[in-house]
Amino acid sequence: MSDATSAAKEIRAPGPTSAPELVFLYPLPSIPYPPGPPASVVCSPGWSTLCLMLLYAATSNPGKLAEFQSAARAEGVAIEVLPNLKQIPEPVENAPTFQGNADLKAIAYSLSSPSLLVFADDSGLEVPALNNQPGIRSARFADDHHFNPNPSLSTDQRNNALLLHRMEHQPNRAARFVCNLALARNGQVLLRAEGHAEGQLLHIPRGSDGFGYDPLFLVPSLNLTFAEIPREQKWDLSHRGNAFRALLAQLPAAQL
Repeated sequence: MSDATSAAKEIRAPGPTSAPELVFLYPLPSIPYPPGPPASVVCSPGWSTLCLMLLYAATSNPGKLAEFQSAARAEGVAIEVLPNLKQIPEPVENAPTFQGNADLKAIAYSLSSPSLLVFADDSGLEVPALNNQPGIRSARFADDHHFNPNPSLSTDQRNNALLLHRMEHQPNRAARFVCNLALARNGQVLLRAEGHAEGQLLHIPRGSDGFGYDPLFLVPSLNLTFAEIPREQKWDLSHRGNAFRALLAQLPAAQL
């Protein structure tokens, strides 16, 4: 093997049904991939210089998408938004767990996009002092309790305000972010992963570079909230980053 290929990263990608599984090395020799790359592979023009496993994200959240793409690129995986995501009816998230809701979304969206590898996440904040609320209802916390002290507040701001109200007399400020991921194809869940981030809740928000409960979630070792930590560093520490890295680590053995 030449120096160029010996230093290259190996990426496994399933070939068409008429061909055996192929192992791509990049730089690749100039060999076409007949009759075209499968749905789970994306290649550079000509399909001869670089091929990556392709996963589709069932999210249009630009913050999440950028984090997923950054982490996946380092592992030889490409991430794209699921085609026509906004036209696909949103599944009802009525499972009692984060993993159950992630499964529901991955199954529903993969059924709407045959043959594609689709992943979905469900995440939220658990506060032990509140019996792990808001939990799976994190995004709808204020709405569930009809909490709207100021009509000009955004959903995130109302959720944070309700959380602070509930924590007003709580000495235990411990909190954890939880993220569960599911990867599915044709309605079948193929892989699952989970990640956590431990922290403390502040009494007032700090920082502006986050979303959700990030401005209240302090990482004690850094004395910074998730809304103050640089994005690259946040991805190294976050529940979503931990879950996604755990999912990517399963891909080589999964032979998808």
